[in-house]
Amino acid sequence: MRITQDFAPRATGGPAGPAGPDAGRTARRRPARGRAAAALTAAVAFALVLAGCGQGAEPAPKPASAKGSAEADRVEPLAAAPAPKLPVTVGSADGTKVTIDSTDRIVPLTGSLSEIVFTLGFDRQVVARDITATFEQAEKLPVVTRAHDVSAESVLSLKPTIVLADTTTGPREAIDQIRDAGIPLLVVEPAKELADVGRRIDTVAEALGVPSAGAELKKRTEDRIAAVQKSIPAAQDGRKPRVAFLYLRGSAAVYLLGGAESGAGSLLEAAGAVDAGKESGLKKDFTAITSEALAKAAPDAILLMTKGFESVGGMEGLVKIPGIAETPAGMDRRVVTVDDGMLLNYGPRTDRVLTEIVEQLYAKGGEGR
Repeated sequence: MRITQDFAPRATGGPAGPAGPDAGRTARRRPARGRAAAALTAAVAFALVLAGCGQGAEPAPKPASAKGSAEADRVEPLAAAPAPKLPVTVGSADGTKVTIDSTDRIVPLTGSLSEIVFTLGFDRQVVARDITATFEQAEKLPVVTRAHDVSAESVLSLKPTIVLADTTTGPREAIDQIRDAGIPLLVVEPAKELADVGRRIDTVAEALGVPSAGAELKKRTEDRIAAVQKSIPAAQDGRKPRVAFLYLRGSAAVYLLGGAESGAGSLLEAAGAVDAGKESGLKKDFTAITSEALAKAAPDAILLMTKGFESVGGMEGLVKIPGIAETPAGMDRRVVTVDDGMLLNYGPRTDRVLTEIVEQLYAKGGEGR
């Protein structure tokens, strides 16, 4: 049930939508623990995808990365659009072989895959998007998902020459229907951590017949991530800041603490921090927030998606969640916020995500407190 930027976990237990973006229609009332366990998967699955929650009473503090957030609404294509060498036959993550002989009409079915396709220079060939592709260049494209379910009819009506999905894309019946219509459909393994960024870029570039462009984009992305990491201040007294990733949707009464499988740990570690939930012994992806769990995690700062922060009423609402005010982060009112559509995407814009985390986390003299 790990949340990815593309898809939050579905009821089956796999990721289902951008972590961002909104998965979880089940309203869970705190502290009704009996309901919480039963509703958790469904709640996360809807609440993570659209992230369209109301404005908070107090906006997230934005350090120098405020400009970066505005720029993050766009992807940055490679300087020269590559010429595909087709046909190619590639292996799909679901065990099939897929032959692609045209990239004239591309339908990526996750936001992260859309980012890669656009950044590789195929913006004019993309004819549709799923609801999680929220960046500026994609926003006017027709949406072919309903909530987070793919509409096979909508996809087929656009006569795609290649469809890109990942293992979180569903329902399975829609995927089968698209394939049965003779459309090449490639399933890509989802990104779970920073190390997966290059693999995803390579896979998509190979499928589109532009492996050299993929190598260029991978190097650009990895170089930029490395440059951000060089800017991280040295830990004071050898102590790294402890950061807890919280997934919040106040309107749906969803309050979750990220653990080892949340998807945020790799980013936090790359930012020179400790994933407080993982370090405190939480081995799952998410668990319902309790005062006890927060006390054990003892975060110096809290990582949040921007709309999640707004959904609880900003800082004033955040510290009213039981246990938050008693943590070092709550006492210092120390939060780090990143746009919902980017945080866990693990793609060509991950360096921007890392920049925002680093700038906000170390904004007060680099001490992580």
